[in-house]
Amino acid sequence: MDMQHGVTGILIAMGLSVLIVAVCVLVHYEGLRLAPIYMPKFTIRPRQRILVIMGVAFVAHSLEVWLVAVGFFIIAQFPGIGGISAVTGSFSGSFAEFLYYSTVSYTSLGIGDLYPTGVLRLLTGVEALVGLAMIAWTGSFTYLAMEKFWSLHRTRAD
Repeated sequence: MDMQHGVTGILIAMGLSVLIVAVCVLVHYEGLRLAPIYMPKFTIRPRQRILVIMGVAFVAHSLEVWLVAVGFFIIAQFPGIGGISAVTGSFSGSFAEFLYYSTVSYTSLGIGDLYPTGVLRLLTGVEALVGLAMIAWTGSFTYLAMEKFWSLHRTRAD
């Protein structure tokens, strides 16, 4: 890859990273914001409320993983910028494999069977950082929700 394609690839990856971070934060924020707003409209027990919160968070995380997988897949379609060879290992370039790679990167699991090269290294690092932040945000939010709903549990003495 010549220098011009390298700079172009980095600029595209940086722009895509900013867009992905913004959309992931927006998806997460809206999911966690709307769940408690609609929660009082349901006549469900506190235990089920926490399960709903966890379900909303899981859906938000899943959407974020899919969003980044789409970003990886799009970049891989441009040989001068990313190309299928941007992820190495036993990798054919199918969307399902990009989805797997995105999941492993988002969770910071890093199994090691696939690893990025070129501009996807930047996107992979950004995804790991986003995943860490969103998972921590979910943990904090879940704690606050449990603290709020915990007092709604009846004691056996009642």
